[in-house]
Amino acid sequence: MKLIIGLGNPGKKYDNTRHNTGFMCIDALAEHFNQEIGTKKFEGLYTKFKYKGEDIVLLKPQTYMNNSGMSVGAIMKYFKIDKEDMLVIYDDMDMPVGKLRLREKGSAGGHNGMKSIISHVGGQDFKRIRFGIGKIPHCDVVNYVLGHFGPAEYPVIQEGIKTCVDAIMCYIDNDDFNKAMNTFN
Repeated sequence: MKLIIGLGNPGKKYDNTRHNTGFMCIDALAEHFNQEIGTKKFEGLYTKFKYKGEDIVLLKPQTYMNNSGMSVGAIMKYFKIDKEDMLVIYDDMDMPVGKLRLREKGSAGGHNGMKSIISHVGGQDFKRIRFGIGKIPHCDVVNYVLGHFGPAEYPVIQEGIKTCVDAIMCYIDNDDFNKAMNTFN
C-alpha cells in the first residue's frame, strides 16, 4: 500500500495559493487515475483504490497546514501504513517556482506542515517531493505563501504539476523511488 499526501489549506479562500501546491499535485494525480478525493475521514479528504494490484491512498489533510500530521497519523494508523510507504508533496520557498526536488528523508526545513507530520509519525525517514514556489526578498512569508501565483508563474506551475505527476507515476510503476529521484531531480 502506498500513501500519497498533498499538503495545503482547506477552503475556497486558499485554492490555487502557493501553500496549496501539494493539494494541486494530488488533484492532478487523482485526475490521472480518474479518482475523486471525496471521502471525509481522518480529518482529511481521501480516496483509496487499486492500481496494478496495489492499494493506493491519496490524502488531502483538512486540518490546515500546521496540523497536517494529525490527519496523516490517523490514516496511517487505520490502514497500518509504514512511513516507508508514504510520500508527501509540499511547497518550498527556497526553490525556484515549479522546480521539484525528490528526497527519501530529511528535516522539515522550517515548513510547519512537515514539522507536524514528522512529530505525528515519529521520524523524518519518509519520501517527499518539495515543490518550488520561489520567494521575494523582504516579503512577509505568511502573505507570500497564502498569495496566488502571478500570471507569468501560472504556466510554470502547471508544468511543475505535470512533472510531479510523472515523477510519482515513475515511482509507483517501478516501485522504485531511487529511479524517480534519478530521473526527475
